[in-house]
This record gives sequence, structure tokens and C-alpha cells, in this order.
Amino acid sequence: MNWEEIVFQIALIVIPAGAVLMTTVLFLRKNAEKEDKNSMRQLQSELKKQRQEFFLPNRVDAYQRAVLLMERIHPNSLIMRTINPGLPSAAYQTELLKAIRDEYDHNVAQQLFITPGLWEMVKNSKEETVKIINIAGKQMQPTSMSTDLAAKIFELTAEIGELPSDITVKALKEDLQRLF
Repeated sequence: MNWEEIVFQIALIVIPAGAVLMTTVLFLRKNAEKEDKNSMRQLQSELKKQRQEFFLPNRVDAYQRAVLLMERIHPNSLIMRTINPGLPSAAYQTELLKAIRDEYDHNVAQQLFITPGLWEMVKNSKEETVKIINIAGKQMQPTSMSTDLAAKIFELTAEIGELPSDITVKALKEDLQRLF
């Protein structure tokens, strides 16, 4: 055998072996990438689960507190909690507005755990309640008492029907149900 034939014989062995080697390398690399992606998905899924386990109790608490806020600033419950028959209506109006502001300020951090759209509804509900109280307050005479203001607020809320705070409570409950 001559030198060219030897090279040819080696080439007949090396070229197919090289092709098999390249195919094997590509196959292993593709499988490794697939395993990396699966591993990454599993890691992301586990991290998401851990975040949910950590944050879920805080979110549930936030939704509960937001509902409680809406209930406490609802004009009817607010009046029943704060009525002082001997107080002039203007002073009582100020007291009602302060109670709403205090309740809101006490719960403002809950927005961290509630969706932005729902927190906007909470803020709007608070503002609408303030508007109702101010509208009723403008209709009072200088000699009106807190009971007159309370009666006017009850009258206005009856005319409105479903108050924004009621709508917000429903939305909060629905959104909380989606967490489970």
C-alpha cells in the first residue's frame, strides 16, 4: 500500500467517526440546553411558589383591612360610630372628615399588597364619601346640629343607592377569590 491509500483508508474511518462525534456533541448540547431550560423553569416555579407562600398572608391581610376600611368609612357605619347629638353640624362634619382621613392614613400601606386598580377604587371610594359629607354639610343651616347632618347624609346615601364603598368591597372580595 502506498501513502495515498493509507491516507484514504484513514479518511474513511476518521470522517464518519468525526460526523458521529459532531452529531453526538450537538445532540448532547441540545439536551443540556433543554435540561437547563427545564431546570430554570422549575427554579422559577419554586421561587414563585415561595413568594406566594410568603406574600399570600400579607395580601389576604391587606384585602381584609381594605374591606374593613371601606366598612368603617361607609357613611352609615361612620355616623353610627361617631354620632354626638349635642355637637353643631359644622363641628360634626369636621369630625366625620377627620375620622375618614385617620382611617385611610392608618391603612395606606395596604396598597403594597393590593392591585393598583383596586387601590385606586379604595381611594375613589374615600373621596366619594368625603363628597357626600361635604354636600350634606353645605345644606346645613348655621344652627343645625349633628343629628340634622346625619339625617341629610342618610338621605343622600339613600338617593345614591349603591355607594362606591359597596362596589369597592365587592371588587376586593372578587379579586381576593382569584388568589385561591
